Amino acid sequence: MLANFVQATYIVAGILFILALAGLSRFETSKRGNAFGILGMLLAVAATIVAVWGPEAWRGDDWGAQMPSFIGGGGVLPLVLLIVAMLAGALIGLIKAARVEMTGMPQLIAQLHSFVGLAAVLIGFNVFIEVRHELVAGFLVPDAGFHLAEIWIGVFIGAVTFTGSIVAWGKLAEKISSRPLTLPGRNLINLATVIAIIACGVWFQNSYSWIPLILLTLLSLFLGFHLVAAIGGADMPVVISMLNSYSGFAAAFSGFALGMNVLIITGALVGASGAILSYIMCRAMNRSFISVILGGFGATTAVQGDGPAGEIQEIKADELAALLADAKSVMITPGYGMAVAQAQYPVAELTKRLTDAGVEVRFAIHPVAGRLPGHMNVLLAEAHVPYDIVFEMDEVNDEFDQTDVVLVIGANDTVNPTAMEPGTPISGMPVLHVWEAKKVVVFKRSMKPGYAGVENPLFFNENTYMLFGDAKASVDNINNALPAADGRAAIGA
Repeated sequence: MLANFVQATYIVAGILFILALAGLSRFETSKRGNAFGILGMLLAVAATIVAVWGPEAWRGDDWGAQMPSFIGGGGVLPLVLLIVAMLAGALIGLIKAARVEMTGMPQLIAQLHSFVGLAAVLIGFNVFIEVRHELVAGFLVPDAGFHLAEIWIGVFIGAVTFTGSIVAWGKLAEKISSRPLTLPGRNLINLATVIAIIACGVWFQNSYSWIPLILLTLLSLFLGFHLVAAIGGADMPVVISMLNSYSGFAAAFSGFALGMNVLIITGALVGASGAILSYIMCRAMNRSFISVILGGFGATTAVQGDGPAGEIQEIKADELAALLADAKSVMITPGYGMAVAQAQYPVAELTKRLTDAGVEVRFAIHPVAGRLPGHMNVLLAEAHVPYDIVFEMDEVNDEFDQTDVVLVIGANDTVNPTAMEPGTPISGMPVLHVWEAKKVVVFKRSMKPGYAGVENPLFFNENTYMLFGDAKASVDNINNALPAADGRAAIGA
């Protein structure tokens, strides 16, 4: 039976998605996890093509009872429409994948979330057209109330995901300001909007009318925009994870509306894993998940001083090379600036040279370094930095006071001691205690504050030195100077 084949293939695809998620949970099995995910998606797409096009002779008596609601009578036209949509999506995906840099991965993920949200809204509209036609015609629609609830909840979550993801993309891509939009009474506005959305949902279920569904969609679009616009840049990594969860639940409700088991399984996996990741990230950043999604953090305007908080000490590449040659232990704390400069490759070379010279080199990675969990680990793995010298913040944060030199390459907010003080956008966020090391060298282009807009007093510490310029060029210069280093510290001797 064709229906049994399609449904069995969907179940196999769902199992492969579960295996993919399990594989992606560990660095060593991540490639295998990706392979499972790709195979699962291929099977799901193939089963859908067969279901849409399947010849009449392949079908059995249980076709109408087992097939998802979107399956029509088969034929050439539905198949052509499906293939055109698939080719368009594949073309957009290939162009995006070919053009995106690793530094742009968070922005790309936000864009993909917006596509999922928009798809959920359009699916809800399409299913409602079918259901409404049957209801108005007087046909008996089993569980009509439950079906309509699936539609409006899916549209609600999808619309919130769509506009929220667009705002997150704009903030991450610096198309709009990362500062929070703090409208007066913003929490009351959100609460009133949610109540209005629920009221429209109840109205929709009892009227079968387009008016409440359109109002509900517009209100949901506004809510998604306002929720994310009210969150400051310091919490944007949590927002990306949260939107990932929303997109999963939107897909799951679309699966209920369509009667597609594979979409329900996939959406539930993405929604649950995104929610768990958001909770873990909030704990790592000492944030309340509820407060983050309500815009409660990142909302304090950074207090900019009248000028520098002291005198800075500059260092040149050749001087730093001599300092590193004389060190016994070096800790490298990378950030988004390293990713932008594509400095991971010369940093990997520097690591190898120092290690070969007998210097202990380790990497300290903040949970949100690179604006996305695991982003910095991927960059370092891409440059073949040994995985066993890359540590999470909690593993090495109490060892900075035993470190000779810390290299802060492109990081700012994640090494800002201001986070340990009240009244700033990053207050309460755990940071790397780099200032406890004997010497700290900060690689920066300028004295401009970090992504959260908070000035960093670390730059003016007595044991801190600034190396200005492009991070990649600076590390290249250090590598070139290392062979000529005479083994004596050039400064602070």
